[in-house]
Amino acid sequence: MRPPRVAYFPDSFHEVNGVAHTSRNFVEFAQRRDLPFLCIRASGPVARAELFEQRGNLQTLELPRSRTSIRMEKDLHFDPLFWRHARLISRTVRTFRPDIIHITGPSELGIFGAYFAWKLKIPLAASWHTNVHEYAARRLAWLTASLLGSRSGPRLDRQIEGGALGATARFYRLAQVLFAPNEELCRMLESATGRPCHLMQRGVDTRLFSPVHRTSTLVHNSESPLILGFVGRLSVEKNVALLPRIASQLAALTRRPFRFLIIGHGAEEQALRKALPDAEFAGVLRGDALAQAYANMDLFVFPSHTDTFGNVVLEALASGVPAIVTPHGGPRTIVQDGRTGFIVPDEDFAATIATLADDPARLDQMRRSARIYSETCTWDAVFERVYSAYTPLYDAESMSLEGKGP
Repeated sequence: MRPPRVAYFPDSFHEVNGVAHTSRNFVEFAQRRDLPFLCIRASGPVARAELFEQRGNLQTLELPRSRTSIRMEKDLHFDPLFWRHARLISRTVRTFRPDIIHITGPSELGIFGAYFAWKLKIPLAASWHTNVHEYAARRLAWLTASLLGSRSGPRLDRQIEGGALGATARFYRLAQVLFAPNEELCRMLESATGRPCHLMQRGVDTRLFSPVHRTSTLVHNSESPLILGFVGRLSVEKNVALLPRIASQLAALTRRPFRFLIIGHGAEEQALRKALPDAEFAGVLRGDALAQAYANMDLFVFPSHTDTFGNVVLEALASGVPAIVTPHGGPRTIVQDGRTGFIVPDEDFAATIATLADDPARLDQMRRSARIYSETCTWDAVFERVYSAYTPLYDAESMSLEGKGP
């Protein structure tokens, strides 16, 4: 049976987030395997022409967002005028003749993908990458607390989260098969949509992210400064407000000096700079610069409760950096508690860090274990499982777009 022809509509591709990171690796996988693959994606909100490229069986169509795009986050936008590209997308999809359309969420790209799957009678696959219902509740928590107080506000937060989940589930119900980065989310999606869900975890480039990129000396004593790293969007849903609390508590728990290395940007950056005057804010890093920054950390501190997977946690482990994460969300499925890091509630982050700060030998052993675990995670294995889940959706001998034009 020939491999399916896949048209992929990612929410984001060039941005700094898990969806974009996974999407770039998905395209690279298709190119390595010479699979028939079309990626239709958006560029930034700048005035420029559409860009179509073809390399072997890989085709990409990049479409500009308009200057009226709504800014959702520092590098995330939604373009209400994206429908101006409808004819070009229709022509490109019909020429490519996909067997399956795969979307990543209810963005303008996801809406287009779902529409053309319905119009052309093509099976639709959808992957869940972001807990948008939890994001909605956390971003509005300040408003509900100020309007209703600490007693009634949380109840409204739960109602907002439930409503957002219900609306998102209705969109995902359009697909015949779903993907999610961990088992808990798969069970939630199957319950909410009645659709089968398969794992679509994340992989890591262990050649790029590696302890060999460390440039600072690894000192095996409790007198050298402990470098605590964070990589990600500096926003409320990442629970970054916990970082200053950790710093304050840690100063009273250990004599070992420490310093935060924070990589990323977002709405909470100025508040963090004020609360952590001794921290290094490196901004957004990519490639070798990011790999070197990871390798020079001693511990990775990731307090998010909403991440569905946590690419950055896996990148830290590959760099030989143990990670401390919360018991909620996807990162806890990556970390082996007590071996490659720790899974602890917010109030125990500082004490856990202090314990490792005063035990360099154990920290060194965890560094080695983190690297060993990461070597079992590859992108090829991730996407091979995705293609296996595609197989029941199409008949390789009969699928065609003939006569299915809009």
